[in-house]
Amino acid sequence: MRENDFARLEINLPNCLLNYGYFRSLLDSTTRLLVLVKANAYGHGAVEFASLMEKAGADYLAVAYPVEGVELRRAGIKTPILVLTAGTDFFNEIIDYDLEPGIPNLVTLTEFCKVLESRGIKDYPVHIKLDTGMHRLGFMTSELPELESFLADCHNVSVRSVYSHLAAAEDPQSDDFTLGQIEMFRKNADSLSESLGYRPMYHILNSAGIERFSACQFDMVRLGIGIYGVSALPGVNLHPVASFKCKILQIKRLSPEDGTVGYGRCGHIAPEGTVIATIPVGYADGIDRRLGNGAASFLLNGRRVPTIGNICMDMCMLDITGVGAEVGDTVTVFGEDPTASELAGILGTIPYEIFTSVPRRIERIITGE
Repeated sequence: MRENDFARLEINLPNCLLNYGYFRSLLDSTTRLLVLVKANAYGHGAVEFASLMEKAGADYLAVAYPVEGVELRRAGIKTPILVLTAGTDFFNEIIDYDLEPGIPNLVTLTEFCKVLESRGIKDYPVHIKLDTGMHRLGFMTSELPELESFLADCHNVSVRSVYSHLAAAEDPQSDDFTLGQIEMFRKNADSLSESLGYRPMYHILNSAGIERFSACQFDMVRLGIGIYGVSALPGVNLHPVASFKCKILQIKRLSPEDGTVGYGRCGHIAPEGTVIATIPVGYADGIDRRLGNGAASFLLNGRRVPTIGNICMDMCMLDITGVGAEVGDTVTVFGEDPTASELAGILGTIPYEIFTSVPRRIERIITGE
């Protein structure tokens, strides 16, 4: 039996491929496409989603940490994998599993080259991260001369790509800043290429960048939230890939004399009575407690039904008064209706957080194959 036999995250293959095709259509035929599958593929299931992207023709995959790349290799994924946050503790695993580290500073590069030297490895592929304004990771402009000098004397690595990250590509009010980032990136990447004596791949565009700045696609782009169905442009209806569904465990018909519903006695029964359905997902499954007490509603048999009472760890209750339903009927927490963006709006957050909050105990199932 699955750990949670009553809940699942359905990954819609046709919708995924439609989104992939949309972004691919914005690119030149020679531009490579990297798909981000970090954080368990934004909650969609890393192995499952990486396999889909490999079959779809993605040129690269990217993960945040080495352990995520190791998981994909052990599952049989063959596509090149960029590790965005390589750290300094897992260089041997990176090498053993044919992962390609992102290098954001000279400390990381020096330590990685020491490991390569000790193993007699030459020309190992690395990706140099430049800081163009995000100010999170990456080489600053002032650090380039030292980087170039180090690389001139180091034969253990070969620079596969140079990349940076846009801080606000989705925000039209920040377009001048974004264009400044792109220009700084171009200038610094060209300087590094001239020093190397060869030109690595360049990439700076994220999902929003692909949609809004496709003229600056360089050699490769990095597709993240867009592949999962969230667009940076108004009016672009990408297709939700994930649908979080579960089955009703129990139905109760309550009268005012029955008191209240849930922890803290926060769920109040209507004077004419209330019918509640209990479903097997709670805040341990990504259903934020702030969605309780009617703040959100889910889909049941074509009707939206609000939460009632506080969200529990493994369960929550819905007010299904007036909706025909039976034990075992399916409730959609998010998907086509309601969308993850709707829940994010209620919580004052972004769809990324909704997706990545769904834990691994919820089984991922590919549909439409």
